[in-house]
Formats: sequence, C-alpha cells, structure tokens
Amino acid sequence: MDAAELLGPDGPFAGQIPGFAPRPAQQQMAKAVAAVLDDGGTLIVEAGTGTGKTYAYLAPALLSGARVIISTGTRHLQDQLYHRDLPVVRRALRVPARVALLKGRGNYLCRYRLRATEESGRLTSREQVAELRRIRAWASRTRRGDIAEISDVPETSPLWPRVTSTVDNCLGQNCPNLEDCFLAKARSEALAADLLVINHHLLCADMAIREVGFAELLPGAEAFILDEAHQLPEIASRFFGKSLSGRQLLELARDTVVEQSRDAADFADLRRRAEALEPAVATLREALGPAERRAPWRDVVGQPAVREAVGALSETLDRLREALKAAAPRGKGLDNCHRRGEDLAQRLLLLTGAANDPDQVRWFETHGRGFTLSLTPLDIAPTFRGRMEAQPGAWIFTSATLAVGQAFEHFAARLGLHDYRALRLDSPFDFARNTLLYHPPELPDPGSPQHTAALVEAALPVLAASRGRAFLLFTSYRALREAADLLAGRLEYPLLTQGERPKAVLLRQFRALGNAVLLGTASFWEGVDVRGEALSCVIIDRLPFAAPADPVVQARIESLRQRGEDPFLRYQLPHAVITLKQGVGRLIRDVNDRGVLVLGDPRLVTKSYGRVFLDSLPPMPRTRRLERVQAFFAME
Repeated sequence: MDAAELLGPDGPFAGQIPGFAPRPAQQQMAKAVAAVLDDGGTLIVEAGTGTGKTYAYLAPALLSGARVIISTGTRHLQDQLYHRDLPVVRRALRVPARVALLKGRGNYLCRYRLRATEESGRLTSREQVAELRRIRAWASRTRRGDIAEISDVPETSPLWPRVTSTVDNCLGQNCPNLEDCFLAKARSEALAADLLVINHHLLCADMAIREVGFAELLPGAEAFILDEAHQLPEIASRFFGKSLSGRQLLELARDTVVEQSRDAADFADLRRRAEALEPAVATLREALGPAERRAPWRDVVGQPAVREAVGALSETLDRLREALKAAAPRGKGLDNCHRRGEDLAQRLLLLTGAANDPDQVRWFETHGRGFTLSLTPLDIAPTFRGRMEAQPGAWIFTSATLAVGQAFEHFAARLGLHDYRALRLDSPFDFARNTLLYHPPELPDPGSPQHTAALVEAALPVLAASRGRAFLLFTSYRALREAADLLAGRLEYPLLTQGERPKAVLLRQFRALGNAVLLGTASFWEGVDVRGEALSCVIIDRLPFAAPADPVVQARIESLRQRGEDPFLRYQLPHAVITLKQGVGRLIRDVNDRGVLVLGDPRLVTKSYGRVFLDSLPPMPRTRRLERVQAFFAME
C-alpha cells in the first residue's frame, strides 16, 4: 500500500479514525513526501487550510525507515504534533518507531537555578512567593520538567527566567544537578529517537552552532520536514546574527550576586561591581530615547549621550569581568558568570562599534525599560544552503502560505533552495459557496490620517450584520489603539483588545462569548485557530507591507537596489502577499465554516499589483456592496 492509499477509503486511517474522509489533496501530498523521503532532494509544498498536511507527512515519515526530524514554527503546533497527532498516526499504522519531543532549554525547569532562586530570597512580591511555591510543588512530581505542563503560573511571570536556563547561564557538564537535568534527559531521548519533533528556533540554533564549529544540539538525521516553513527566513536571520539585550546584562548582574552570596561572601566588591551594572544599563536605555522604536545603530552612534553611555557600560562591565576572573575559581556558578561576562563584552564591542559591513545591518530596539542591540545578515541564503548541504538527505518545506500566485521563487530564494520539486494544493473547503470578499467603497488611501476612522465606519454595519463574531486585524499598534478608541461604546457586542490580557486568555474569552469582536495585530495574523460560528468575519485594515522604516527592511531594500534589482517586486510585494494569506487564513478553519473577509485597502483595486494579492487568495466571490454582505449573513 503506497502513501496515497494509506490515506484512502481502504487504508488504516479510514478504519481507525471516526469520521475520517479521504482527501485527494492529502493523498497527493503524502505521495510526494514519500517520494522525496525515498529519493532525497528538496520538496516545497503549499497545502491550503483543510488539506490535512500533518497526516500527509507523518504517515510516510513513520514508514520511511529513515531518522526524521520534524520542525514546527510554534511550540503550540509542536505540542499538538507530539501529544495529539503522532499517537493517532502510530496507532493507525502500528509502527513501533521511537519518537521524542525536544524544545529549547528555556522550556525546561532548571533544578540548579530553582534552588539558587529559593536560597537567594530576592522575591519582590507575595505573588512571586506563591508562584515559586507552586513551581516547587510541580518540580517534585514532573517527569519531563516542561514548563508548559504548569498552568497556574503565567507564561509572563518574571520567575520563569530565574528557574530556567539560557545558553549563557547553563553550567553544562559542571552542573551539580546534571544527573537530574530535564534538558539533558530530553536530549538523551532525542538522540535515541527515530522521529524527533522540534521547532524552528531550535533548528536554527543548531545550524548557527554548527556554522561556527561548535558541537551540535541535535542528532543527525536523514530527513527534515519543516512545517510552518514560511516563518523560517526570519527566524534563521535572527539566529545567524548576533544580539545583546539589557535583560542579559541585568541577569548577569543578578546571577553574580546570587553566586557571590553562595561561594564568595567575603568578596563584597564583586557584589558592588555587579550591582553597578544596573544603573549603567538604565543610562544607555535612557540615552536611546524615551520612545519605543527600531532603528539603525548608525542613527544614534554619533550622539554624545549614546557614546558616553556605551563607554560607561563597557567600563562597568570590564570592572565586573576583572572581579569575576578573580572569583571564578571559587565556584562553578561564578566561573559561568565570568565566561558570560567575557562573551557579553565581546558582543557589546561588536554591536556598538563604528564598523560598517554592507552584508549586515546593525540596529537597536527599545521597549519599555529595556533595549536590544542586534546585527542581522541581509541574506541568509548561502548560510542556510550550506547547512542543508552539510546534512544531505530529504528536505521538505510545507505551510499553508508559501507561494505568491502559483510560484515559490520568493520563498526558495530567501533560503537558497535550488533544484526543488514544488507542489501547490488548494484548500478543499468550498470558498465559492461559504465566503464573501468585501471591498468597502470610497475608503481613503492607507497613508491618509483618516484611513482608520473611515475603516471603522465601514466596519460598523458589517459587524452589525455579522452579530459581532469578528477579528479586526491591524498592521500597527497605532491603528489598533485608534480603532479601539473609536469603537468604544459603539458596539452592542463584547470588545476585546490585544494587550488588555494575555493572548491565550483573549482567545478563550472570544470562543466562550460567541459574539465578541477582537482587535489584534501581528500575533493574531497566524497560529490562531477559531473554528465554528464564533469567528464569522475577518476585517484587515491594510495590505501588510513591512514598514520601510524598519532597519532590517530598510537595509534589505538598499542592498537590492544597489545590486540593480527591484526591491518592491523581489522582496516587499511577495513578503506582503504571504503575510496577507496568513491573516486571511484565520477565517475558514473547518469544512462547515462560513464567513466574510473585509479588506480595507483600496490599493487592491486601484494599483496594478493588487491583482497579485487577489490571485494568491482562495477563490472567493467579491463585492463592493454592503447589501451583499448583509444578505450573506441573513442566510445563516
């Protein structure tokens, strides 16, 4: 029985999964995946929503006999694959393959750092004391140490960075708790697995480490299946670059104080030098300006206040490094802090110097009381391609959004993919009958200050017709806040706004209410699955072109222009098309879903490139008449 037949009417899935129905697109994908697993090479598959791509690659992967690594874009899909989908497929196929789940180290409790946090007594609130008590109770019973298991400590709790490790503060082989290390156990299981489920951050971290010649994080494999592959270019860009955050410096200071009190209590000067790092970090944050922004480093490097703050921070860090060098022999934790101090000093010098590499962009971001300094390569294709060639075998890239129109050139070029097979599978959902695409007439250009207000006015009658049950997706927080203010008190339905509560809480409320209107930005454009009538309308304010003022976007545009290429056609347009497809994908998540998509950007019909966007979307009937929208919802 070949891969397609496995998912057919007479295959094992039909007999074991209630309600299973064969899908021709799923069978076609499974057959293509099996062929690449057998022959090697590269396959790119765009599988529209509802294709069932997870089973289409899991079934041939488990039967291939190859060691396979499956990488996802999000931890949510990673957990879903491992805990829900894999067990079903293994039972259906009766395959005794060993499977394992491996996440980044920040997802696992660190016993050493938990004990150090308990001993330090440096908690700032009763709430943190209570959370630490809950973490301790969970630590005594957990087998995996995966922090996703514990639901009564928020993901945003400041305790998590204190009881998990990073590549900077992990003691590695010198840790006294190595035998009970959850991360070490997970890695041991990963090494023994026939099929390993990871995420793109871990994959790219492994690639980056191999690139500079250090030992790898992951076991070798004969096949790689990369789901949610549209996220890979941006994630890889971050991992193949360098960064330094104010938080990393403050964590070094805090950990130094903890280790000093434990192993060098008589070395009071070490504590003073560590504590001096906090005001030095705060001074640089202040020098970068009060606003939250992302900008090229060249914009501020010449400012006297920034130069002085960088110099003072460097000097303070050097003084701490000197003390840590003297204290390092006293304890493993102090030795680790010394090595971290050396690394952070090197990064600070690299990221704040005056050198200029045309193939990289140095930039900074400020957020609240923190900042991040970054160096990002403009083109990661040669590096990514090199890592693929170093691990020959089958490479399969799949997502619901990889093509622009019918072509994959943009995605393939960003990762350096050559000689690939390509497969584009439309969603099996009946968009022609179950959806409607509405272009509100007479909206101003998105660059107009009146655009958001006009969009809200156009949205109000749509929301009345849909009886709430809508997402309003924005390309900026500024537009979201303006829309939230304009909608306040004008809806008879609950209004939920991103930022008021954690994302997971907002989504739970949205589903439970059944008639809510949710306003969101980037994080709600993808990875959000609301099935059924609770989400019956998606309104998108404008075409999601990347902000040209963003330092990385700006540098890529300049680089393409200098090479004589058109940055709009080569980079900006295809990137926006793929992003729009993600947002549109929130609307129809199930065969029985119905809904209206509202696109509030008049450029779709006034600019020639609007056709590129429309040709990349599912085949939805289009209208500019509100009456058709009202009639659509009246048919429910």
